[in-house]
Amino acid sequence: MSTITFDIETLPSDDSGIIADIAAGIKPPGNLKKAETIEAWERDEKPAAVLEAVRKTGLDGTYGRICCIGFAVDDEPVECSFGNEEDVLRNFFRWLNGAARISDYTDRQSAIFVGHNVLSFDLRFLWQRCVVNGIRPPAIIPFNAKPWDGKVFDTMTAWNPARERSISLDKLCRALGVPSSKGDLDGSKVAEYWQAGRHQEVAAYCMADVEAVRQCHRKMVFA
Repeated sequence: MSTITFDIETLPSDDSGIIADIAAGIKPPGNLKKAETIEAWERDEKPAAVLEAVRKTGLDGTYGRICCIGFAVDDEPVECSFGNEEDVLRNFFRWLNGAARISDYTDRQSAIFVGHNVLSFDLRFLWQRCVVNGIRPPAIIPFNAKPWDGKVFDTMTAWNPARERSISLDKLCRALGVPSSKGDLDGSKVAEYWQAGRHQEVAAYCMADVEAVRQCHRKMVFA
């Protein structure tokens, strides 16, 4: 059985139509009644509200997009694909077919997918972006995996399945004595770095996340 450790980095929507729809849906607080106070809110506070709403699309595969996928099979070196979303997806799937030693998109050879918060986020986001881009993913990817079926090892939910007590990858690394992937760059800054053209740094960060998760998984499995 192959072990596939992976991580995705995502960006907010840059589609002008979607952003316009988001902006149109943001209304002033209901307690503002006077025309002048509404006008002041529209001028002074709405732009920030729109920016925040657009930023949050980076957490929703309906509108957000994938800019980088880091991955590794078993103990082999971490690799990544980054850039245009469609290219990133296709490159990852080509690698996956070879790395997991499967012959085509209908082969369901056994593999376990490892990541941090992959059950709730990465796998769902990945599936959504495949649908949006019209790309057929390999059948081996367990998009509908359950925590107990052995197809996915989510280091976050394995540590504590209670969502209100979820642990960040940084804290898990510190608890297990694993070098943390978090430094000047963390997930909250990916969009900022990407917009500034610092794509290689985002890719390096994503790959560091994969290695950190892989080391945490090893300790959790063989503890």
